[in-house]
Amino acid sequence: MAEFGRTTRRPFCWAVGCGLLVLMTALSGCWRPAGIGVGGNYNDALLALGKTQQGGDVRKAIVHLQYVVRRNPKYKDSLTQLGRAYYYAGRYDESFEVLKRALALNREDEIGWIVLGLTQMRRGDDEAGLASLKGGLTLLAKATRDGYKDVTEEFWDSRGVVRRALRQSITLARRGVDDKRRILVAGEVLLHRIDRELYDAEQYRSHSEYLDSRRDREKDS
Repeated sequence: MAEFGRTTRRPFCWAVGCGLLVLMTALSGCWRPAGIGVGGNYNDALLALGKTQQGGDVRKAIVHLQYVVRRNPKYKDSLTQLGRAYYYAGRYDESFEVLKRALALNREDEIGWIVLGLTQMRRGDDEAGLASLKGGLTLLAKATRDGYKDVTEEFWDSRGVVRRALRQSITLARRGVDDKRRILVAGEVLLHRIDRELYDAEQYRSHSEYLDSRRDREKDS
């Protein structure tokens, strides 16, 4: 895990993408597991996680992610997302155990460290939680400096909402555990801001690719 450091070297670039293009798709009818394989269940889980801030049912995400992890515990970041789903459901002991497994597979998992830190603080282990959170924030700052995952910076965080949420979390974390309540809120807001920007980035990129393809067809006709 990286050490907690300063983040003033340059602005955070816009660049995140990990398959949340389904984030705001509507669910209709009675819900049941998708039954369309690991990838389908994983995408449905991300959809449910992304809607938790709007009162979505996190139990849907948990069921989908439990299925994915049973079938393939190394699938993408499914362990991290399951730990995150347990966190949102208030199941902090389960979140803690799953996140330890996730971080054993990938020590550079910035979201895993952030959620682990929040989970540890919710369980009352404030000092260890703050250390985990600081490490995760440092990793996230580095990961978003020149791009994040597979979305280029032109599609990421044009309004700066993730950068502001990240700076707020860093500022509060530096003050120590006396600001525990605000640290927890700020960390949760940061995760939701990332979700929203993932969706916006994917939507904008898809629209741009569609316009490019239309121009190409018109040129050829």
